[in-house]
Amino acid sequence: MTDVPNGLVEGRVLAKKQWTHNLFSLEVLAPIEQYAAGQFTKLGLRNEEGEWVRRAYSMVNHPNHEYGYQHLEFLIIADSDGQLSPRLNQLDSGDPVFVGKQPSGFMTIEEIPEYTSELWMLSTGTAIGPFLSMLGDNRLSNRFEKIVLVHAVRRADELVYSQTIQDAQTRLGKRFKFVSIVSREDHDTSLSGRIPQLLLDGKLQNHVELELDVAKSFVFMCGNPAMVKETSSALTELGLTKHLRRKPGHFSSENYW
Repeated sequence: MTDVPNGLVEGRVLAKKQWTHNLFSLEVLAPIEQYAAGQFTKLGLRNEEGEWVRRAYSMVNHPNHEYGYQHLEFLIIADSDGQLSPRLNQLDSGDPVFVGKQPSGFMTIEEIPEYTSELWMLSTGTAIGPFLSMLGDNRLSNRFEKIVLVHAVRRADELVYSQTIQDAQTRLGKRFKFVSIVSREDHDTSLSGRIPQLLLDGKLQNHVELELDVAKSFVFMCGNPAMVKETSSALTELGLTKHLRRKPGHFSSENYW
């Protein structure tokens, strides 16, 4: 196509996994540039009016996985009011999809301050994606003494990629803790509630038997903007500071919607 927007390249859907009626993963082959674990790119399609619609999605797989960095996997929820995600949910193997050639994002292992020995990764919904990518990085076991991954969802059937998480547990052993949180139904192996409040009342820390320590802890947040805002406030209340490149702190987030 001669009218493809600058920065997009044509890719092809390799496979699709439907987790729930509106939660799915797409595997895509596309000639993008090398990315770092935790980064995102854009997916794009034309709408019915012929206009291009693009949205940012994180890669779920580590760039050095066995099929190579141009074999991408994305975790997506089809928003009934969305302009793009319902159309992505209609794609199947062999269908074309357009991908941002240049990945973006600063939520990577390279950005974590040197002092950090305990890494916390807090996510809601599909925003677990970049953290799953990071879990595939061999540097984790050398760099961190403790790694906590938190995934908060509304319903238990949205707790996806359990095998990937189990593989990380096997590889990282006692240094890795996974916590699932389900807010809208009871689930035996999950906490209930919301991340900010679970931090403030100490339930999350007690569950993983690890305190947030300004000398050791760094927190990445990825998810809906309300969670990021409220969790940032909770972490500030607990004595942590926002991380800036010019002034290292204790927590950082990625916002791309």
